[in-house]
Amino acid sequence: MVSRRTFLNGGLALACGSLAPQLFGCENQTNDTDSVSINRKIPVRYDADVVVIGGGIAGASAACAAAKSGASVVLVERFAETGGMLSTGGVANFCGQIEEQGEVFDEILAGLKRFNAREEGGRKCVFHYEMLALVLQEMLLGRGVKLLLHTRLVDVIVKNRNVSECIICGKSGMEAIRGKVFIDCSGDADLARFAGFSTTKGDKDGHQLPMSQISFVREIDEKDTFIQTPADFYHPIRNKEDLPMTSIWPDGPGGKALKIKIPMFDSTSTESLTQAEIAARRRLMEVLYYYQSVEKKNWRFTHWSPIIGIREGCRITGDYVLTVDDLRAGKSFDDGVARGTFYLDGHKPTDDKRTYILPQDQLHVPPYQIPMRSLIAKDSDNLLMAGRCFSADQLALSSARVSTSSSMMGQAAGIAAAMSVGKKCKIRDLDYSEIRKEVLNRGAQLDVSVQRHTIFP
Repeated sequence: MVSRRTFLNGGLALACGSLAPQLFGCENQTNDTDSVSINRKIPVRYDADVVVIGGGIAGASAACAAAKSGASVVLVERFAETGGMLSTGGVANFCGQIEEQGEVFDEILAGLKRFNAREEGGRKCVFHYEMLALVLQEMLLGRGVKLLLHTRLVDVIVKNRNVSECIICGKSGMEAIRGKVFIDCSGDADLARFAGFSTTKGDKDGHQLPMSQISFVREIDEKDTFIQTPADFYHPIRNKEDLPMTSIWPDGPGGKALKIKIPMFDSTSTESLTQAEIAARRRLMEVLYYYQSVEKKNWRFTHWSPIIGIREGCRITGDYVLTVDDLRAGKSFDDGVARGTFYLDGHKPTDDKRTYILPQDQLHVPPYQIPMRSLIAKDSDNLLMAGRCFSADQLALSSARVSTSSSMMGQAAGIAAAMSVGKKCKIRDLDYSEIRKEVLNRGAQLDVSVQRHTIFP
């Protein structure tokens, strides 16, 4: 196994040229014991039944589901729009079964169709990523969710295993939100980490599933073509075998999206995530050089997504940790509230090629259920989670993290949160069969013997 430091200073140096040592050797510049303290009163600006951190597909689904159940809901999102990786990250494709995911996902699909933002032909999983942000925004506001954009979670206050308030910061400065139930849909388990609850990340060596950079080009007249990457910009790619894993898909008339694999970074580290963004933009320009100068593509670079694509951050330890063996067995649970149908999309974390942790003949799994217990933080009485920070091992996450399953998890968490508030009881005191029944009532398919189609690499 290649060590992280060796890979960064060696293998990934091809993306960063002579600056690699400066970029990747800059951690711990101050003494770890050096610190400052602040003591200030922070106004409690909002008080809600349910507080959702993160407005990706899981968070938006959780907020919509909780609001439909009658709860007052505040949703905190760090970007200017909801949708997370699917919108801000530029991912324009739903993975896994898209039918019978529940009423929230059904409304998402209907909203995309209304704005002519979803393919209705052979690839019904493809959509316009910017329009998704609009669809989710209108869904949330239509259900009465209080939406806070450009707002980050700063800290968490915990009292007797309960999150009582979370501290946020937006353009108005630091403020507090008080809530009865909190749902961590941050992707990186930000709320749980800040609260000091148990989390895990990576494999046994700490390697996280690799990130991806998505960028966009448009086709132009051949007479207007030119090479945009200077020949001396780090290491422009001149041979096809030197390309990293690269996926190309349509992005409307004349447009294409390019996705490249960016391994060996940590999305929960400020410095590492910064380094990932820098390395990804440089690497993309090296890849673009190949397509423009070697393959003579009439592509003009237009933009890249404002955030790198993250497959794995931190996972919150729940009452149950979903395992890859559960997936392989197509396991059902008495408290099953969501369903996964995607393959084990666990790309090898130590190289940038199209390689997997497992052999390709071991990637397929049958439909499986995700239990309610995997959405409840074991260290808390009022914290739920959904999306890629739910309780699972890394290979189980590689399948369950995708948009369809994340939406189902979010819907179940939102239903459970509102139910806990309505019954004035702890989440664990709920009858999980009631949550499951409501999930089914809202149109979700939980039967693991049913599979509409198989998506496989």
